[in-house]
Amino acid sequence: MPVSVRTTIILLLMLGFAATALAERLAVSAPVANIRSGPGTRHSVLWKVEKYFPLLVIDKSGEWYQFRDFEGDKGWVHNSLVGKTSTVITNNDTCNIRSGPGTSHSILFTVEKGIPFKVLKRRDSWIHIEHSDGDKGWIHKALVW
Repeated sequence: MPVSVRTTIILLLMLGFAATALAERLAVSAPVANIRSGPGTRHSVLWKVEKYFPLLVIDKSGEWYQFRDFEGDKGWVHNSLVGKTSTVITNNDTCNIRSGPGTSHSILFTVEKGIPFKVLKRRDSWIHIEHSDGDKGWIHKALVW
């Protein structure tokens, strides 16, 4: 294979790995985070999110991450407000949180769409979760992003 073709292939592979590495899943670690329209405090606040809100990082500018959320919305957040905690967010209008991993377990409470939780553990298709207020339970993986 000629050197120029091999070099081109290597560069393309490196770019592919860089793009994959950038698409990192993070979560809000602060009690509340401002989501901004651009990378910096001079940009307007679009909305606010609570602790454990999951983000898919799609770009970076200095200390700021651009992300996509569970609804496909984009925004910017400062890197000091996020971490690598494993989290999920409810994506159904109504989600039952149960006392154990299965529908035979009692419903502890019900939440609406858009509630973030920290992942404690996984068992088959079920996820043991904890809200920032300390409430814990189990949710089926089909109900979260």
